[in-house]
Amino acid sequence: MTLRGRLTTAFLVVVLGPVLLGSIFVAVTVATVSRDRIAERLDHAATTVQTGMAAACRQLQAAADAVAVVPPDDRSAVAAQLITRGLASDIKIVSAAMARSGGTTVPAPRPVEFTGWQDCSAPTGGPVTAIAARSVAGPETITAAQAVDQAFLARLAAASGTDVRLTGDRPSGEHRRLSAKPGQPLPLTLTVPPGKPTFLYALLPAVVLAVALAAVLVARWLAYSTTRPLGELAWAADRVADGDLNTRVPILRADELGRLAATFNRMTRELQAYVQALTASRDQLRGHLAILGETLSSTHDLHRILQVILRTALAATGARAGLVLLLDPATDQLVARCGVGLPGDWDVPDTELIKRRLPVGQGVLGSVAATGEPRRGQGSPVSAEPPCLTYVAVPICAPAVAEEPGDPLPQPATLGVLALYDRVGGDAFDDADLHTLRTFAGQAGVAVHNVRMHEEAQRLSLTDPLTGLWNYRYLRESLRREVERASRFGRMLAVLVLDLDHFKEVNDTYGHAAGDAVLGEFARRIRVGLREVDVAFRQGGEEFVVLLPETDAYGGAIVAERLGAAVRGRPVAVDAVQIPITVSIGVAVYPEHGENSVQVLAAADRALYAAKNAGRDTYRLAEPADVTKSGVSSGDHEGNFDQATAVPGGLRPQQHRRGR
Repeated sequence: MTLRGRLTTAFLVVVLGPVLLGSIFVAVTVATVSRDRIAERLDHAATTVQTGMAAACRQLQAAADAVAVVPPDDRSAVAAQLITRGLASDIKIVSAAMARSGGTTVPAPRPVEFTGWQDCSAPTGGPVTAIAARSVAGPETITAAQAVDQAFLARLAAASGTDVRLTGDRPSGEHRRLSAKPGQPLPLTLTVPPGKPTFLYALLPAVVLAVALAAVLVARWLAYSTTRPLGELAWAADRVADGDLNTRVPILRADELGRLAATFNRMTRELQAYVQALTASRDQLRGHLAILGETLSSTHDLHRILQVILRTALAATGARAGLVLLLDPATDQLVARCGVGLPGDWDVPDTELIKRRLPVGQGVLGSVAATGEPRRGQGSPVSAEPPCLTYVAVPICAPAVAEEPGDPLPQPATLGVLALYDRVGGDAFDDADLHTLRTFAGQAGVAVHNVRMHEEAQRLSLTDPLTGLWNYRYLRESLRREVERASRFGRMLAVLVLDLDHFKEVNDTYGHAAGDAVLGEFARRIRVGLREVDVAFRQGGEEFVVLLPETDAYGGAIVAERLGAAVRGRPVAVDAVQIPITVSIGVAVYPEHGENSVQVLAAADRALYAAKNAGRDTYRLAEPADVTKSGVSSGDHEGNFDQATAVPGGLRPQQHRRGR
């Protein structure tokens, strides 16, 4: 976009912005008020309809009771009078007579319900033709009904001021649905037709268009008068860009544009002096760009990145040798990672160089790592470091990031040391070399930090940060892999799904921090109770999964009993508070309870819910419905090995409840 176009756009934004925002505000406000009024209307209509339905149900109940209180012989006549008076559209009297069959008196079959009649006190689903109320008088049941037709719905609509329909048709405007319930047996939809646009909606576009047209005209005039002198300056800049450095701009004005023309003329004179210098440095710039491209192409190869940065630093400072060391936090030592041109016994491949370690705080390199301050000088530092005549060493630091926006940057953490030795020509390293080396050390710090963050992100993508267990993503892959291995070698695989009982109550009573502590301790007890080959996962929330390779139903039940006892045996201490916890466990075995990983996990999950329904603090083997091949007869197996008995095909513990 040209400068003229940007100026025009800026003016239009300044002028039209408030107009558009005001128009949008008015439109939104009007729409909001309209919606609020419709909502109030629907609320009033819903109350009116519910009141009308309740009155109709009470009227029907009164009609049924009136028929029930008269003698049986007069009930038909009374029912006809009530229908004539309009208290009900229909009244049916059903007798529950006794029948005789084989010499024994038995009740007659119950009369068939009237199709489409919804009982006011207990509505059910299905099509609706009438609402009804019942009254029982001895062996007879009197049912008074009111037909639900267009006339009935029209009366409700007239009383509520909205369109009333049975729920089922798609409403065309704002609506409110009333579900069937005792006293309101009909599922109804109250609809308010959409309103027509008001005069304000038609006026707003006209006002906006008029203001926009006037603003465009004014903006174009202002942009033209401002950018005309700049066009002359742009013409001169084009001439200079074509190689004519003798071009000058006439200074005709004393304002800002005149000063700009004078500055442009001075720039062209200085540009002539810089052309030769730029031409000479072009080849060097190309070389550095090639090195930079190589570095960027090996983003996650830390060794290659360090090599490229070291060689670039050597070329930029004229040093003969260089060394990169990274800090090992576990041993608090500097570990050599790559070197170039090192003399003596330091002249070894990088695979051997990584065996060289220097203590932090000792020697030149150790003090740089300890203090974070660069050093340069002459003479060989110490015997443990590479021999040299001159040296310069700077710390490699991680990028400093503030915890919150606006906070001061913390002291950057030292990741290692970048050192150069013996400048070509024998000269000592100066401040310019130190500044250059700091730049490369900064790049090295960013590279090391990014690689480590990438490695940490890869680890965190497969682990749960709270418990340290594998997460659901790794569970799916591991379960699929273990099922394939068990299928290939004809082995069994037990799957345990564990869920902490009443964990929500722990969060509600002791707080989410205590809940996190309980989850961490629960995960620790799971790890302690498993073999090395067993794998534990956090599936989500308080639900965990354990895979037991080469384990049948009997072995899975033993592990479930052991884990349940470990969890139950000792409360979790959180801030001097003892929190008792228990766990429910579902056990399923491949291939007995599923032919693939999805089926066996689903079977274990259903077994978990069976344990929950059994009272919690127990375990269950998969139900018989989950079994896809002959094997363990799991039934409603319960977690109690004290009374367990072995049966052909697996374990069948006796029924025993221990849950809360």
